[in-house]
Amino acid sequence: MRDTWLTVSILGGLLIAAAIVAVIVWRELAGITISLHGMIAMAAGSIVTLLLGVGLMWLVYYSHKSGHDDKVGRDD
Repeated sequence: MRDTWLTVSILGGLLIAAAIVAVIVWRELAGITISLHGMIAMAAGSIVTLLLGVGLMWLVYYSHKSGHDDKVGRDD
């Protein structure tokens, strides 16, 4: 139980630190404008990254459910 609280505390601290850094960077970049091409590139990059993450997680679940993971590391 103590390890769980320690893990949650560390992850919570990292989340708060990331949020603080994000707010600082957001305020520093307040005067910068992004063109239409920049917005399209950002949207495309976000969508591709999301699809890649979903695809890789699907492969993990598919591999586990199909039994391919059971064969790894055995001397059969």
